[in-house]
Amino acid sequence: MQHMLRMGIDVGSTTVKVVLLDEHDNYLYKKYIRHYANILDTVYTLLQEAQVGHEDALVHVCITGSGGMAMAEKVRIPFVQEVIAETRAVKALYPETDVIIELGGEDAKVTYLGQTAEHRMNGSCAGGTGAFIDQMATLLQTDASGLNQLAMNADTIYPIAARCGVFAKTDVQALLNQGASHENIAKSVFQAIVNQTIAGLACGHKIEGNVAFLGGPLTFLSELRQCFCDTLELDEAHRIIPENGELFIALGAALMKDECREITVGQLTKEIGALIGIPMEATDRVDPLFKNEQELEEFRARHAKAVTPKANIEDAQGPCYLGIDAGSTTLKVVLINSNKEIIFSHYGPNHGKPLEKSREIIEQIYALLPKGAYIAHSGVTGYGEAFLKRALGIDIGEVETM
Repeated sequence: MQHMLRMGIDVGSTTVKVVLLDEHDNYLYKKYIRHYANILDTVYTLLQEAQVGHEDALVHVCITGSGGMAMAEKVRIPFVQEVIAETRAVKALYPETDVIIELGGEDAKVTYLGQTAEHRMNGSCAGGTGAFIDQMATLLQTDASGLNQLAMNADTIYPIAARCGVFAKTDVQALLNQGASHENIAKSVFQAIVNQTIAGLACGHKIEGNVAFLGGPLTFLSELRQCFCDTLELDEAHRIIPENGELFIALGAALMKDECREITVGQLTKEIGALIGIPMEATDRVDPLFKNEQELEEFRARHAKAVTPKANIEDAQGPCYLGIDAGSTTLKVVLINSNKEIIFSHYGPNHGKPLEKSREIIEQIYALLPKGAYIAHSGVTGYGEAFLKRALGIDIGEVETM
């Protein structure tokens, strides 16, 4: 008699998770991987891996996740909502759990388990989720894992708005331009996520008892998890940190016995592969900026008329004037001569280190200036105005709108 296998496919906003279980619910295959918006290709690749040695095996399969519904409809596989799937997995493996906290790529969930489960989900904004962590890590020139390593050495926590990625970016850029350490900013980002999750989802409903932490961010980022535990005052006995916590939604889908389709692993792989290149759903597109090459050339010619006169820095004599725009992510530097001609310019990212980058550019200018030429006056504007004015002894600081 052939034993029936179980498979769960979780297509999230940023990752795909696939699990294949034997008849005793042991893992035969499991994988968690970013899909970079290539959902079908990624699922197909994982199924090709999963079918090795199991191509003709019958499986009960179910799909879940924010990006899985359209695919499930195309291949006629039942779809289950992700909070239902994760609750099924937690109840099966950790029945003592009172509350589930799960962070995904673009949503956050808090589930209170009791006689009737209460689900709370932030699905309308990616603030305080995995994508938010990626964005904050990019500002610090690292990745999510690097952010975790930085947070381990923090000694100060600053207030950061995690409700919106735009507001948080503004706060982080301000801290960078004021010289705050990357370690303290990283820890502050994690604490902001905790504050947003508890305040935005719990809304006064206390998180207590045995708390399970699920999802990629809370599985792989120990410092983020520790921030939750510290804030919630959870001791070791009440922390549930499951092995393979990043896979629990896919695992829950696999355990949905009554909602699954019966199919061989090989046939499922073929059906998913056949969808590659076929749009999952209609997409509205905006018109192109230019109808043809002629319109583009006319645009370029029109804007090319606004040209600032330039001269060679090697020919500079007498007083020169330095201007610095220390923006949120970039540094702009201009040096002009007494004829108001640009003799040096720079535009580039500040890599989260506006002071170091500014010093580097100024040293470059001094190395290029010939004898007899000198910087007579300097000014700075932008996010880092006050910081650079004081650190570099710049003559004046001005609000950028002026």
